[in-house]
Amino acid sequence: MKNILVLGAGQSAPYMINYLLEQSEKYRWFVTVGDRNINLARKAVNRHPKGDVISFDVNDAEMRLTQIEKADVVINFLPPTFQYLLALGCISRGKHMITASYQDDRMHDLENDAHRKGVLILNEMGLDPGIDHMSAMSMIKEVKNRGGKITSFKSYGSGLPAPESATNPLKYAITWNPRNVVMSGEVGAQYLYKGQIKILPHHEVFQRTWVVDLEGVGKMEAYPNRDSLKYQSLFELNHVHTMIRGTLRYPGWSETWLQIVRLGLTNETMHIPNICKYTYRDLVEMFLPLHVSSANIEHRIANFLNISPTGKIMENLSWLGLFSDELVQCQGDTAAAVLEDILKKKLNLPIDGKDMVAIVHEMDAEFPDQNKKTERITSTFIEYGEAGGFTAIAKTVGLPAAIAAKLILTGELPISGCHIPTHPAVYSKVLPELNQAGLTFVEKVIDVEGG
Repeated sequence: MKNILVLGAGQSAPYMINYLLEQSEKYRWFVTVGDRNINLARKAVNRHPKGDVISFDVNDAEMRLTQIEKADVVINFLPPTFQYLLALGCISRGKHMITASYQDDRMHDLENDAHRKGVLILNEMGLDPGIDHMSAMSMIKEVKNRGGKITSFKSYGSGLPAPESATNPLKYAITWNPRNVVMSGEVGAQYLYKGQIKILPHHEVFQRTWVVDLEGVGKMEAYPNRDSLKYQSLFELNHVHTMIRGTLRYPGWSETWLQIVRLGLTNETMHIPNICKYTYRDLVEMFLPLHVSSANIEHRIANFLNISPTGKIMENLSWLGLFSDELVQCQGDTAAAVLEDILKKKLNLPIDGKDMVAIVHEMDAEFPDQNKKTERITSTFIEYGEAGGFTAIAKTVGLPAAIAAKLILTGELPISGCHIPTHPAVYSKVLPELNQAGLTFVEKVIDVEGG
């Protein structure tokens, strides 16, 4: 019997764990779920006879390596901080690893070691990144097979409340790791637009937004996501004049989040002594210049940020509780940790509410053999969660990783090294299974006048 070790039982993991347990009899495997919070693991496994739970401390080297040694494949859904550490352990013990986290340079540098061990380290195997990569590569391959040359590529992804569940002032809900929301845009962004590279530092990311029409939902707000330029080579699109990967939000999100970034509330490097002795109002005051004015904090913040003291942004900041006289409640000691705690408390889905995930690819392709005709191909994927059941985030992040584990254990993914799912051996096998599960893209093609 094969053994699967799942590390992390948080918001993105339950559907994956359930899928693996449901398939355990058919494929003869056993699933062990490890998490620091063992109650989360117990809830996910739900006493299934082919599942077990362990209290897992990733920083305990002996425990970490012992559990990896027992497994045939490790699915890592712990925070990205631990990705490299776990990859080292998996390579040293000759075990495969799947993760939904981005593959950074350190992970890529493990390529030769993993290959020598005959181990597959498969990163970015979730929704975004993950399904977006695989669907994009499939589209690109199809266009090239028809003799087309892609000149522009734009791709957008998002996890949001469904329109009818977007009931709070920010029209957002936390259905995945809240730290990822707090730190979004922290590294800035760069992209290519009509032949020009555009670079944005953190405080500019949420100021450079544009409208994207999401089929069946309406107008959304897009902002650039990380480094779009690296996908030119990954997608073999070095000749395009436009290359953009972006994130979608309901209109209005970015104007509020921009001011939260400008205030400094996403800072996770400055440790504030005795933070829980202060009120939220006190914490915000720490980020304002020294003052001699008798004006209240709301007016001073509005003046500092150069925004209307009675406008929508200030209403949103107040609704979040940033001007509250309540004492800070937080396990960490940074402003970012406080903000993360606030988001978890304030941005919940309503009772029986549903979340939504969306991916949109838009590419322009020239066809030289067809009188240089240019097509604009738009491919849209939207999935809704179940009211009171699995979220769309859990399904779309977890299912690709679960399918990849199955392919590895059944010998249908015979590659080694460090990879992301742009590899044809991955997306050619995983996409059909996603389609069978109902996770499908709807494509629309129009001719573009004059190219």
